[in-house]
Amino acid sequence: MSEIVAARTPSYSRIELASVTSRAQANLLGNIHGGEVIKLADSTAGVVAQRHSGGPAVTAALDEMAFLEPVRVGDIVRTFGQINWVGSSSMEIGVRIETQPWDATTELRHVGSAYFVFVAIDGAGLARPVPALEAETEEDRRRMREAEIRRAHRLAKRREIEAVRRS
Repeated sequence: MSEIVAARTPSYSRIELASVTSRAQANLLGNIHGGEVIKLADSTAGVVAQRHSGGPAVTAALDEMAFLEPVRVGDIVRTFGQINWVGSSSMEIGVRIETQPWDATTELRHVGSAYFVFVAIDGAGLARPVPALEAETEEDRRRMREAEIRRAHRLAKRREIEAVRRS
């Protein structure tokens, strides 16, 4: 029998992770590979999804990843993750990526943003229900509305592609 879980707020699962980049992560230009940045963002989103859903969750989609500035070797990379929207078993998590040189006290630079879709799974790997999301602030409500727009676009794109394949 499954236990009914009360709605959770975005602050319940909000997370910040930090790491220092190294030469092993760099490309030929001395910048950190985009894939390394995505991996950090995905790990952050995974923690948020697991916290909100109360168990395992897997990446279903990377809806969008915007690289705004390069990440350099030696930068401290900070990722900030927050749940934006939930469905019956899926969740959208937004991740903001910021950097700061390791040897400086300069302000953080916003270098990227990403939106991930995760699906909560049970022990058999099947989708399982997730708690509802209860907005706490106007910012949370804005994020929920924007996530609903992204979801509608994902679904419309999928329907359009399936229609083309059937014809």
